[in-house]
Amino acid sequence: MRMINPLIIVRILSTILLIESLIFMFCIPVALIYKEPLYPFLLSTAITGFFYIIFHFTSLRADIHKISNRDGYLAVTISWLILSLMGSLPYLISGTIPSLNDAFFESVSGFTTTGASIFTDVEVLPYSILFWRSLTHWIGGIGIIVLVIIILPSLKITAQQLFSFESSLKEKIHPKTKAIGLRLLFVYLGLTIIEVLFLYLGDMNLFDSICHSFGTVATGGFSTKNASITNYSAYSQYIITIFMFLSGVSFTIYYFIVKLQFSKVRQNEELWFYSATVLVAGIMAAAILLLHTGKPAELAFREGFFQVISIITTTGFSTTDYLFWPSAGILLIFMLLFAGASTGSSTGSIKMARHWIVLKNIQKIFIKLIHPSAITQIKINKKPVSDRTNISVISFVLFYIFIFLTGTIITVLTGVDPVSAASGAATMLGNIGPGLGTIGPMNNYAHIPEFSKFIFSLLMITGRLEIYTIFIIFGNSFWKL
Repeated sequence: MRMINPLIIVRILSTILLIESLIFMFCIPVALIYKEPLYPFLLSTAITGFFYIIFHFTSLRADIHKISNRDGYLAVTISWLILSLMGSLPYLISGTIPSLNDAFFESVSGFTTTGASIFTDVEVLPYSILFWRSLTHWIGGIGIIVLVIIILPSLKITAQQLFSFESSLKEKIHPKTKAIGLRLLFVYLGLTIIEVLFLYLGDMNLFDSICHSFGTVATGGFSTKNASITNYSAYSQYIITIFMFLSGVSFTIYYFIVKLQFSKVRQNEELWFYSATVLVAGIMAAAILLLHTGKPAELAFREGFFQVISIITTTGFSTTDYLFWPSAGILLIFMLLFAGASTGSSTGSIKMARHWIVLKNIQKIFIKLIHPSAITQIKINKKPVSDRTNISVISFVLFYIFIFLTGTIITVLTGVDPVSAASGAATMLGNIGPGLGTIGPMNNYAHIPEFSKFIFSLLMITGRLEIYTIFIIFGNSFWKL
């Protein structure tokens, strides 16, 4: 196996920089409408464009057809770092976030669709900055790599090579990578536009409808209000609840629906497991609120299901401060931090397919205990799961828990209380946003020590890249011939 080709890496990074420089321009109309300064986005575009030119001309001789898995893994990881670093420019240039560490944290949180914020008061921010925060969610949700494929298909990265970085269990929906990207973008745009329309019919203005739709469909969670969704009407809360659930469904399911391949939808075990988990957890949360808080039935139902779906889909919106829930409800929320929705969606955390495979392994163990000579095989969607995939899934879950525990210990050592540290590590790694303790749904991350913020930023990127990519590039074998 040959070593890494730096020119190919630089070529891919130049494309990322080009796309990001264009993305900054989308904020300029917002600044014009609300009569706000343009220079934060003009300068951000100029700086990012300058590096694009340097990277582009440096890599003119790169033979993209010779891209290897090593090149791909390293390019994807560095892309998220570059994307987030450049994404912090509008915060720094506008002065809304004077600290580079804080600006990087906010940018990483946006692009990784985590939704954790260091802002203590988002309602005083310029509209253009609020729009940029939400736009980073939307871009991060669809994945910057998908945009690379659509805009520059000459990169010649195969679909399997590309998408395996973020999920090992996604179904193939088309042999051509560009076609996959276009179909995903079509579904993504459709969900966003429809939600904007529904929210605008309620008590949100157009700006808030767009920003909250960006955060919902991307399963991000940045809001334009300090109280998140709390003060919006029940109608708006139900709309966001529905679209959070829909955004937790694999995009391939929508592709099958459009293609009228309903048999594949019915056979998708992850979809039914995801739906059942949401239903059971939602009923549990609603029952806890109904029995122990005296809330009216409709309010208990709405609050319970909203918070449950928000956490499972790793969105992070909230309609209430669940830190004031009964202990059983808080425990439920903490457990759901490790859930995640469907593979092939923009959600984070462990994800349902992996949980389903782990449960099937447990079932297999019990069958073997009762019938030692029985021949059992794990199947998903009526297809056998190979030993390699099975081991990969179990290893992923173990790695996930190991990183969570390591992140918790490091954060505690920086002076954060254990509850905030544990929930912080879980919510960062799962790209969720709110946690427990001092980082609850109505709080923020401004008070977290600087080093902990940096660790949290790394955890967000690690979670977004689904762990393996980070472990691979830091392994000794990755850099050996």
